[in-house]
Amino acid sequence: MTAPSSPQPPPSPSPAAVRRTAHTLSTGAIGWLYANRQRGAFAPDVTGELTDPDSVYKPLGESALAASLILREGIASPADRRAAEGLMEFAWAQLREGDLLYERQLRYMMMTDPLELYTHFARAGFRHDRLHALFNHLGGLTSRGAAEQLPNRRLAVANAARVAGLDRQADWAVLTDATWLGQTPEPWAIDWMTAYCMTHTVFHVTDWGGRPDALSPRIQDYLGRWLPVWIDIWQEIQEWDLVAELLIVDACLPEPRSAPEVWERLAAVQRPDGLVPRNGEPVTDDPDEAFREHQHTTVVAAVAGTLALSRHRGARALV
Repeated sequence: MTAPSSPQPPPSPSPAAVRRTAHTLSTGAIGWLYANRQRGAFAPDVTGELTDPDSVYKPLGESALAASLILREGIASPADRRAAEGLMEFAWAQLREGDLLYERQLRYMMMTDPLELYTHFARAGFRHDRLHALFNHLGGLTSRGAAEQLPNRRLAVANAARVAGLDRQADWAVLTDATWLGQTPEPWAIDWMTAYCMTHTVFHVTDWGGRPDALSPRIQDYLGRWLPVWIDIWQEIQEWDLVAELLIVDACLPEPRSAPEVWERLAAVQRPDGLVPRNGEPVTDDPDEAFREHQHTTVVAAVAGTLALSRHRGARALV
């Protein structure tokens, strides 16, 4: 049995067509995230222990990520910018202006999530001086450097330190080569979890599209050939969360190539209120449950739409 032949990279898409759909998608998504922000609030007595980090803490950071990238790109409409600023201010207040992150990092010195979450705020101009100093101190410890992590997680920490302006150096080539994507392996052997790891390798190396030339030409060529195939596969089975993540990968490349039809299919499943479902299953009528189940996909859609809009916009901002 012979291996599948390598497909040719698809032609460049129509920027105007992608821009229109990406704008609709990102505007609806950021509007829904802002309108539902209180559903992601901490309990009044929360401490840095966070016995269930995935319940509020992680989603709060995801919303802050989307908002920080909207503000970084500088192409949002005034209404979308206000929503992004409001989300950042809400999330920062929930974290007690960084004190909750400081408390958590002091208590759990080996955890990297305080830094990874803080960096979204640093990107948007927020700062907590004591936390910043603590990150620099911990970054010099042998224990932190020797921590056992998945390769794409090491990239996450390295990028967080870079964006936050910490006194750390990273060998990006070595870190990237240690990942699945860095080996440019058999593309037909990819599975669901590996696909998510692959997307995050791209996110962190390129700082969510902020450094589109950071990936090596070898990896750029590999993704240019196989990304459309992977998008087609997960689009067919309606795994919209992963489709949106793959579209972010496309927007992180020097030459995004996802066709307008791909964007239109994702936008077609977005609800009128802006929520983007994670898959083809029905969305619950319970608003709190809908937030828990679909907040992540709506965040990813906001990021995907924002980055695609930015990459295809030319020099013109939407008004």
